[in-house]
Amino acid sequence: MLNNVVLVGRVVRTPELVETADGKKVSTVTLAISRSFKNAHTNEYETDFINVTLWEGIAKSVVEYCGKGAIIGVKGRLVHKVYDVPNYKTLRVVEVIAEKVSFIQTKAPTPELVDPESANEIAM
Repeated sequence: MLNNVVLVGRVVRTPELVETADGKKVSTVTLAISRSFKNAHTNEYETDFINVTLWEGIAKSVVEYCGKGAIIGVKGRLVHKVYDVPNYKTLRVVEVIAEKVSFIQTKAPTPELVDPESANEIAM
């Protein structure tokens, strides 16, 4: 059997690292992925928004290096979950669990504030 997903897209919002009750690190990233064809009715390219769950080291790396607008590649697998939600019979969700992330275009590093005297010392 085969369950592989490969995605490349832009990070929609800056990811945050969350710690679960049992101490595991997790983050969820939404990727905006433009379709390669135009909608026949609107003659415009549509965008899919795919949620990707990241665990432990992968989550830490993505939170550290990827901000809103970064482009990443994700290799992962699909997981089907079923939830009992009030006012719904059953809510079925398919999510992507990342197994590998490639940083294609990361967020620009934030420049540190340096006082002019120490900047001159470093330059010499």
